[in-house]
Amino acid sequence: MQDITVEELKQKLDNKEEFVFIDVREPHEYAEFNLNAKLIPLSTLPLRLDELKDHKNEEIVVHCRSGGRSGQAKAFLKQAGYTNVRNLLGGVMDWQAKFKKG
Repeated sequence: MQDITVEELKQKLDNKEEFVFIDVREPHEYAEFNLNAKLIPLSTLPLRLDELKDHKNEEIVVHCRSGGRSGQAKAFLKQAGYTNVRNLLGGVMDWQAKFKKG
């Protein structure tokens, strides 16, 4: 699956599309600004895979500050058998630059 741009993500959120949305940043980053995604910090993702086991073939969008950690999360999830994982290109930095939300 292709990665996703902030514009595509905004459209999905505005249209209330169904997908699994995960923020892999740390709690303090989430507290400062978030997009209402489920917080699963990258360091805890391997321990929390159970929370995602029912979504192996569903669309999962992962994001972080700039796209690096969520890229790692995407690779990890794909290796764990998740088939439809997308990384938010540019992360919340790009989101804030384009939409000034928060």
